[in-house]
Amino acid sequence: MTTQEQRKATDDYVSIADFYNDRSIFITGGTGFMGKVLVEKLLRSCPGIKNIYLLIRPKKGQDINTRLDELLNSPLFDKLRTERPNDLNKIIPIHGDITSEELGISDSDQDLLSQTVSVVFHSAATVKFDEKLKLSVTINMLGTKRLLQLCQRMICLEALVHVSTAYCNCDRRDVAEMIYNPPFNPDDIISLVQWLPEDLLDKLTPSLIQSRPNTYTFTKALAEAMLLKEAGNLPVAIVRPSIVLSSVNEPLSGWVDNWNGPTGIVSAVGKGIFHTIMCNEESIADFIPVDLVINLMVAAAWKTGTAENTTMTIYNCCTGMNKPITWGRLVSLAIEKMREHPLEGIFWYPTGILRKNRTMNSIHSIIAHYIPAYILDILARIAGRKPIMIKVQDKLAKSVQCLEYFTTHQWRFHGENVKMLLSSLNEKDRNEFQFDVRTIVWEDYVEKYVLGFRQFLFKQNPSSLEDSRKRLIKLKAIHQLSKFLIVIIFWRFLMARSKRIRNLWNKICLFIFSYMKQILPSIGS
Repeated sequence: MTTQEQRKATDDYVSIADFYNDRSIFITGGTGFMGKVLVEKLLRSCPGIKNIYLLIRPKKGQDINTRLDELLNSPLFDKLRTERPNDLNKIIPIHGDITSEELGISDSDQDLLSQTVSVVFHSAATVKFDEKLKLSVTINMLGTKRLLQLCQRMICLEALVHVSTAYCNCDRRDVAEMIYNPPFNPDDIISLVQWLPEDLLDKLTPSLIQSRPNTYTFTKALAEAMLLKEAGNLPVAIVRPSIVLSSVNEPLSGWVDNWNGPTGIVSAVGKGIFHTIMCNEESIADFIPVDLVINLMVAAAWKTGTAENTTMTIYNCCTGMNKPITWGRLVSLAIEKMREHPLEGIFWYPTGILRKNRTMNSIHSIIAHYIPAYILDILARIAGRKPIMIKVQDKLAKSVQCLEYFTTHQWRFHGENVKMLLSSLNEKDRNEFQFDVRTIVWEDYVEKYVLGFRQFLFKQNPSSLEDSRKRLIKLKAIHQLSKFLIVIIFWRFLMARSKRIRNLWNKICLFIFSYMKQILPSIGS
């Protein structure tokens, strides 16, 4: 590019914030983990936004306005509430349900969205790995199909960003930024789910998902293929994050609001109630901070809306290729940081072992997880309290089973489109909408992650850290003493049952005794 062309490109550049000026946004999944961060980021960094319409369904006796108030009163929106409280009025709830016909949106609201919305972010999904196929298809596929039908009526639509997952193609080890041929026709799977009884569908699920580990990755892959087939001329981008964890920087470092993925297991390690898992410690653990994903989504919509062509673009939003960290290093860092910043009321000194041998892992699990859980539950019954530890261990075992496929396999997620998107931003936008994973410092990030789930999930005040550290010191002493006692008991057990071991022990003692007799006089002289 010549100097003149570079100058023209700079003059023609529309910043991300300017692109969103006076535009209305429609978001599905806005009350979820990623959706909350997206709403906050758009309001804070794109102050010229006209309105943000959030699809919200009533839940647990709460109407949509109550749920919106609950969302806006979370710590995530503290900065906006303090600095620009009036901007929160731009958020307008739309009564609807992703599982219903026409998304459960009234005719008048459909007309409103069709006439006013310029950018759509579709992040509504069921992310449960063990979800039944019927519900997974209904939300992840039918919900996407219905959203497409609504988008085709939007006269001002400039960008539709669909949130998928990097693992939708987990049956491949190398995953490019392209849509692969699906194992089945998406419409056939939708028809199958609509017509077959659920019990029969459950029996067929393993043969349908084939080499994929769960219905989540299966339906996400089919949803992408459906988008490619049915989007037509709609301006679509697909963002595929890997495993999304707490924020690294904004709006609060370490912010997280759910126990999904590894967070529940890591926090159980921090509590001292979980110690062993099936995992290949040399494999790359592909995690991505939620704020980096959101920044990429916002930038992807900008790129789609300002591009001259309408080619569907896929973005693999991952860390494994550009900022890799192994499972072994990640777990080691997490345990180190949980010992530096211990949780309140921990049961045991935090330790963790990654195993490849299933038999050894199962034996260790019984000894380190279930035997202590039974003892604690018996003591709870004696004290007149409700026993819960066996149930906790059962839930943890189920979570571990869901994650095992991802902790024992490794992928290469290629990200050329992400690099090109990053290079197309000017310096100001690169700083404001940071999604360059090379800037992550894992040691710092894991510390923020640990402090984050301590504060936002366990609701523990930083002021309690000193007392928690004192408790940890005591538990460490007990832990070391227990290991010494176990070795002594095991050795005594062997000696009681083996004459050869007893003779060997006697020889060792005699050797040490005679050696000490020889060196003591020389020391005295």
